[in-house]
Amino acid sequence: MSALQNIKTQEAYWSTRYQEERTGWDIGYPATPLKEYIDQLQDKTITILIPGAGNAYEAEYLFQQGFSNVYVLDVSEIPLQALQQRVPDFPKEQLIHGDFFTHQGAYDLILEQTFFCSFPPTRDNRVGYGEQIGRLLAPKGKLVGVWFDLPLVKGEFEKRPFGGSKEEYLRYLAPYFETSTFESCYNSIPARAGNELFGIFIKKNLV
Repeated sequence: MSALQNIKTQEAYWSTRYQEERTGWDIGYPATPLKEYIDQLQDKTITILIPGAGNAYEAEYLFQQGFSNVYVLDVSEIPLQALQQRVPDFPKEQLIHGDFFTHQGAYDLILEQTFFCSFPPTRDNRVGYGEQIGRLLAPKGKLVGVWFDLPLVKGEFEKRPFGGSKEEYLRYLAPYFETSTFESCYNSIPARAGNELFGIFIKKNLV
């Protein structure tokens, strides 16, 4: 399958999920671990990307708090349109309908809200994720987010979210990032308690 065919397949899959309202991951507000991280950010001029953002409640919250350089990326247009309806003042040019793996840019901060666990867990995809995050971050940029701490069933490519372990995630991230923290979330919502890891990773200087 070509890259173009694959992205079309992914777009169709996620758009169908939104159209059929099969969005069990959507809690309707910013995830607590990310909200509390956002609340301690002081520089509101930083450039932020949220890939695979879905309905992007974190982007909405950031915008409401005065962060103006927030970019939302999703393979489906449907959640981008939903965000625009909820927040009409959100800049349209910062709503990006596209493929994370081919996206280009330079960001100070990338927020990960279990996006890693949403796409098929092939080795190529997971290695490619780390490489692409590294490319998209500016020098000393940070990857901050939440990953599911759930067993990954070998050969299972349909049942989302796809899990993983702390050790596995670190294997993919360690070549590109220094680990500031990566531990079990103490502030997950009750339904996800014990099943989430919160991490802060700083881009390595590989030059």
